[in-house]
Amino acid sequence: MSVGIVGIVGKSVLNEATLPEVVAALAAAASGHDADGSFPYEAFDLLWRHGVLDLVVPAGLGGGAAGLETAVRVLVDLGRGDPSVALVTALHLLLHSQMAAPGSVWPQVLRERLQRSVVDGPALANALRVEPELGTPARGGMPATVAERQADGSYRLRGRKIYSTGAPGLRWFVVYARTDDPEPLVGQFVVDAAAAEEGGWRIEPTWNHLGMRATASHDVVFDGARVEADAVVDLRPADAPAGYDPVLMAWNALLIAATYHGIALAARDWLADYLQRRVPSGLGKPLATLPRFQEAVGRIEAKVRTSTRLLADTARRIDEGVELVDACADAPLVKLTVTNNAIEAVTEAIALVGNPGLSRDNDLERHLRNVLCSRIHTPQDDMILVGAGRAALADGTGGR
Repeated sequence: MSVGIVGIVGKSVLNEATLPEVVAALAAAASGHDADGSFPYEAFDLLWRHGVLDLVVPAGLGGGAAGLETAVRVLVDLGRGDPSVALVTALHLLLHSQMAAPGSVWPQVLRERLQRSVVDGPALANALRVEPELGTPARGGMPATVAERQADGSYRLRGRKIYSTGAPGLRWFVVYARTDDPEPLVGQFVVDAAAAEEGGWRIEPTWNHLGMRATASHDVVFDGARVEADAVVDLRPADAPAGYDPVLMAWNALLIAATYHGIALAARDWLADYLQRRVPSGLGKPLATLPRFQEAVGRIEAKVRTSTRLLADTARRIDEGVELVDACADAPLVKLTVTNNAIEAVTEAIALVGNPGLSRDNDLERHLRNVLCSRIHTPQDDMILVGAGRAALADGTGGR
């Protein structure tokens, strides 16, 4: 961590000119957190001090009021340093973008409580939706987690959420659950981890994955955690369709894609440095001088430059509202293209350097494990392709 970062006192607004220092600090700690699966608490204090965590909070509440294009650019940078930190940040920003969106389903008092908390400190938030039996709600089904009504109008949560990204560092659990009514309602129940009484919830350390290890996406078990009556969002009949906001879906797709694009850029940078430094004794000059390696790096460069442009242009169109319907329809396809480009870029780098690329002594091995995780995020590739195919077949023009 640089002297400049250590010397920061209090919180500042985002200054993208200082992001390279932040990225360098994240990168320096990334391998250690990856090795032991530890959660990088210090990273989020750093991001808060640099104005990243409240990046999309409205300016009137002290936030950065940034749009999608800025958020994408920042997450690409964070992904270059530590994609686990970037992913936790992406999901946190996604939730705050939902709160701040026009026509938000979040009650104003509750919304502002969470927004002010992250202006005042590194109060991370994430939606906890996935369950052992349900899987991801994106593919349908009723949550097993139950919100039991209490006489005073509050609720008690009971159930288990898996793949709870950033669990140890979260201040706010936004839990997808159903009520215990004869005809259940479903909604999001907000637990303040800092205020919840002891025994109402616990983290079970189950996260032992190949990649994105520092996300510490452990199980969170709720055993009577109290949720106040005014801390419930979008409570509705279980068979009522959930509100679909294409702009928020586009934010989700592009923030996830940006995180993994950062890995591809980090791998490209590692490869370029390696080829410049590697001088085989039989050659007498760097591998970077050979046309075969130049061509291979050129293929990687074509992928990452294409992804950079797709992310920036799509995010800008959404911010500006230019052909908004088309831009939102493009976002899932951009996610698919960018994440697959990232996987291909890293695997091509591995193939090019051979054994050194698979050594745990080198960052490229970690980039490979991390980038493979891009395939699991909603919407998955099959959902994206089916949706695009249906739109194209509906009128032969891709819905345009």
